[in-house]
Amino acid sequence: MNSKILMVASAAVMAAVGIAFSFAPEETLAFFGKSAPGAVPVLLQLAGGLYLGFAFMNWTAKASVLGGIYGRAIVLGNFLQFTMGALTLLKAASGNSEGIFVWVAAGGYALFAVLFGVLLFSSPRGQ
Repeated sequence: MNSKILMVASAAVMAAVGIAFSFAPEETLAFFGKSAPGAVPVLLQLAGGLYLGFAFMNWTAKASVLGGIYGRAIVLGNFLQFTMGALTLLKAASGNSEGIFVWVAAGGYALFAVLFGVLLFSSPRGQ
């Protein structure tokens, strides 16, 4: 597997989400037809910072040797983040109260989880 493509793709997705959550949390909620009083916009901004942190980490590591024991912390962090995100979104989608967007997001998270899992448990190949 070409880890560079995976790292760039995950960085792009997480940067887009991170920018939206960090700089426009209320607008992001409104786009999905939700309103959230109190601390929810602040929590979205914190989550946006985490997404941006992962995006920058993945972008920086895109040229590194990843797979097996190489870059294990980076790959393991991504694998855990996407696996837990996929499980959380699948649980939310199974309630069927959020519509098709949650299923699409769960599918995207699951795809990244599988790809990072393959990268985690395989030997590195040529970049």
